[in-house]
Amino acid sequence: MDTGKFTGFEVTLEKPGIAWIEFNEPERLNGMNSPKKRDLIETVTQAQMDNAVRVVVFIGTGRAFCAGDDLKDYAREPDPDSKIPDIPHGHDSGIGTYNGLRHISQALNLALRKLDKISIAAVNGVAIQTGLSLALACDFKIAASEARLGSATLRFGLLPDEGGQYLLVQHMGVAKTIDFLLRKKIVSADEALELGLINQVVPGDQLRSKCQQLAQELAAGPQVSMRLLKRSVYQAAELSFEQACEDIAARTAVSDHHPDAKEGGDSFREKRAPSFNEWLRQYE
Repeated sequence: MDTGKFTGFEVTLEKPGIAWIEFNEPERLNGMNSPKKRDLIETVTQAQMDNAVRVVVFIGTGRAFCAGDDLKDYAREPDPDSKIPDIPHGHDSGIGTYNGLRHISQALNLALRKLDKISIAAVNGVAIQTGLSLALACDFKIAASEARLGSATLRFGLLPDEGGQYLLVQHMGVAKTIDFLLRKKIVSADEALELGLINQVVPGDQLRSKCQQLAQELAAGPQVSMRLLKRSVYQAAELSFEQACEDIAARTAVSDHHPDAKEGGDSFREKRAPSFNEWLRQYE
């Protein structure tokens, strides 16, 4: 995948296959705009298709992970290093808003949820509206103790239109989501952990290292089985029990016959640690 600086973020790739996507506009609280979202969609797509990538980590700089859409500069021109040509951002009419949401704002969270590689949100600070939704779309959410998370769109008379209401319901249920959204809550990292929005709270000065350790652990796991299982778990949330059983049976027909399954059995019998992902060695 492409590395370097893009519209409002920078991409680096570390061994063994850990892609860091770092928002680098602290003066804007890493706010989102249309070109940045389109560059992020392309970056996530590249991560999906590149065998050198196993885990994707999002992190911010400064005091914000991402403080939501940059309402003052949403339609700004793409940066010179942008991955994509400029197009109208929408939101200039009713149908324009519909188009902008479906093909840019919502498309980013959908691309992240469709990513088979494991994703981590390293929530270093404020995560509001679009920033919260992006974090919730990730598989793991690790927050710094000073982080604050919320939707708060009703403070502006707006809706969590990028799919935030769905992701909140998925994490903490209908009743808590109604309370969270209608009362315009912005909560501390510890409160977010109690609500089920994040997996772990760590001291801010340890956030990057803790996420690095988690990423390395995940990157060492059997990638084919992990990706199949990730997809099956998300599918299970939408399926009946019988349909979920059918889904994982089909995926097991793949994983059981992959070389990683043989390596797992051999290592158990030989009483040693498994060495998975031989098929990925050429991409390291």
